[in-house]
Amino acid sequence: MSTVTAGQNQAAPADTPVRLPRRALHWRLRFGALSLIWGFSFLLIKVGTQGYAPFQVTFGRLLFGTVVLAAAMAVKRERLPRGARTWGHVAVAAFLLNALPFSLFAYAELTIPSTLAGICNATSPLWGMALSLVALSEDRPTRIRVAGLGLGFLGVLTVLGAWQGFNGLDPTGTVMALLASLSYPIGWIHVRRTLAGTSSSHLSLTGAQLLLATLQLAVVTPLFTSVPAHFPVLPLLAIAALGALGTGLAVLLQYGLVAEVGPTTAQMVTYFIPVVATAAGVAILGESLTWSTPVGAVIVLAGAGLTQVRGKAGR
Repeated sequence: MSTVTAGQNQAAPADTPVRLPRRALHWRLRFGALSLIWGFSFLLIKVGTQGYAPFQVTFGRLLFGTVVLAAAMAVKRERLPRGARTWGHVAVAAFLLNALPFSLFAYAELTIPSTLAGICNATSPLWGMALSLVALSEDRPTRIRVAGLGLGFLGVLTVLGAWQGFNGLDPTGTVMALLASLSYPIGWIHVRRTLAGTSSSHLSLTGAQLLLATLQLAVVTPLFTSVPAHFPVLPLLAIAALGALGTGLAVLLQYGLVAEVGPTTAQMVTYFIPVVATAAGVAILGESLTWSTPVGAVIVLAGAGLTQVRGKAGR
C-alpha cells in the first residue's frame, strides 16, 4: 500500500493548549480511517478479481487513484516534477511500490484468502529490516531488531502452518503475496537513495508515481488480458473504491498523519491492517480461520514491531 511519503516530521507546534485535545482526536480519527481503508483493500481486491482479471483490477485501481491525486494537486496548485532524471527514478518507484505489488496481490488473491494476503502485507517491515542491513549503511543491526526479524518470520511459518505441510495453502499465491510485500521495502530503498534530495513536493512525486504506474499497467494489461465481454457492477465498484479510497484518499490521509504526528507514529498503521483485513475477510467473505492464522499474525506483528526499535548496535 506504499507510496512516496514524507521522510521527516513536519508537525507544527501547537499554538495554544486549548487546541491540543481537538487536534489529537482529529489525527486519531484519520489514523483509524486509514487503518480501515487499507485493511479493507484486500477484501476489495478479492471482490474485484471475481469479475475482472488481476491486471485489470490493478489498472483500474491505479487509474481511480491517479484521478484522486490529480484532483488534490489541482486544488493545491501543485505541478508535476521536472527533469528526466527525476522521472526515471519515479518510474522505478512506480513499478516497485505500485504496479508490481498491486498486481502480485491481485494474482495472489485468485488462490489465497484475503486474510492471508493482509497478513503477508504485514511482513514488509521484516523484509525492510533485512534489506536495510545490506543496503543502508547507516541502519545498523541490534540484538533486539535481529530477534524481531527471527520472531517475525517464525510468525510467518505459523500463519502458513509449516508443520502441517503449509496447511493446504496454495504455494504460488502465497509466494506472490510475500513477494509483493518484499517489493515495498526495495522500492523504499530506491526512493531513499535517489529522490530524498529532490525539490519537488511529496504530493507532486506521488502524483507522478501513480501516473507512471497507471501508464505501465495501460501497456501491460492489453498484452495479457482481453476486453471484458460484460462489466459486473459489484466488482467494478470494488475496484473504484480500491483506487479512489485505498490508493488515492489513503495517500492524502497518510500525508496528513506524517506531517502532524511524524513518520514513526504514522507507520504504526501497518500493525492494524492485518487485523482489519482478517476481520473483514471472515465476517464479510466468510473465509475460514484456523487458530494458526491469528496466533501467527500476532507473532508477525510483534516481530515487525521489534525490528523498528532503535538503540545501540549490538556486537
